[in-house]
Amino acid sequence: MISVSALQQNNKVIYVGILSTLIVFLLMDYIPALAPFSHWVTPPVALFLGLIFALVCGQAHPKFNKKTSKYLLQYSVVGLGFGMNLQASLASGKEGMEFTILSVIGTMLIGMFIGRKILKIDRDTSYLISSGTAICGGSAIAAVGPVLKAKDSEMSVALATIFVLNAIALFIFPVLGHWLGLDQQQFGTWAAIAIHDTSSVVGAGAAYGEEALKVATTIKLTRALWIIPLALATSFIFKGSGKKISVPWFIFYFIGAIILNTYVLDGIPQLGQSISDLARKGLIITMFFIGASLSMDVLKQVGMKPLIQGVILWVVISLSTLAYILLF
Repeated sequence: MISVSALQQNNKVIYVGILSTLIVFLLMDYIPALAPFSHWVTPPVALFLGLIFALVCGQAHPKFNKKTSKYLLQYSVVGLGFGMNLQASLASGKEGMEFTILSVIGTMLIGMFIGRKILKIDRDTSYLISSGTAICGGSAIAAVGPVLKAKDSEMSVALATIFVLNAIALFIFPVLGHWLGLDQQQFGTWAAIAIHDTSSVVGAGAAYGEEALKVATTIKLTRALWIIPLALATSFIFKGSGKKISVPWFIFYFIGAIILNTYVLDGIPQLGQSISDLARKGLIITMFFIGASLSMDVLKQVGMKPLIQGVILWVVISLSTLAYILLF
């Protein structure tokens, strides 16, 4: 009979094997003769491999996955800035700004109505799910939770709900975008507003195309700045304890990277593009870490009512955003 420790050791070997394989194939992209073999390694594929590993083998390195995915995502997003132009980015961000403001406020109001009045979910969990859907998934929940004085269990349920929906979004949004005939600009805007977490937004944009990636990243990070006013409003509405707000500083580094690329590296575009390409590879590895962070315990934590609130709210924001994009 195989001991538990032996099974855990085998799982870690499998984990390292999958991660090493992904890295090797990504590095093949730098060898012209082998570059075609790296094209199959995309964000959805990496996420899928992580999910399959977690559900079949369990979590091999949960703390490592959580910490590494957090920082690697931030570094990758900043790196993507070196492949973008400031004027083009401002134009993309401005186009989605009006609807971003309306959608953030509308999502919070609709989410609380569905959660509290219809499904009778506790206040904090409902508010956290609404916050994660309205702005940027786990980052918003992590920032608002301490201000709201939410319990660890409430934070876990909200994060698990958003996590599950993010994983689904990364797979289905590119497929739906192609089926609907959305161009790069339209899909980037739709993904940035309708998908919760920055990681899945960037992953879906990368899967759809270069321009979609730039548009989605710019609008999403502009939207993520709403974490600060939301946390302040939460403290005022719920008489919070005034705890320190977690500011997503990497967003400002991302803006700095765009400025550097536009005005300093404009004479050597190859350098900025090389950094951006490396960042996209970092994003793919991040998707594997995120997928490997899922577990059956996380799925059990979600429960039906919070998941129903998350799904209904997600469908509402997705359809309203799509209607706005197609009509206006």
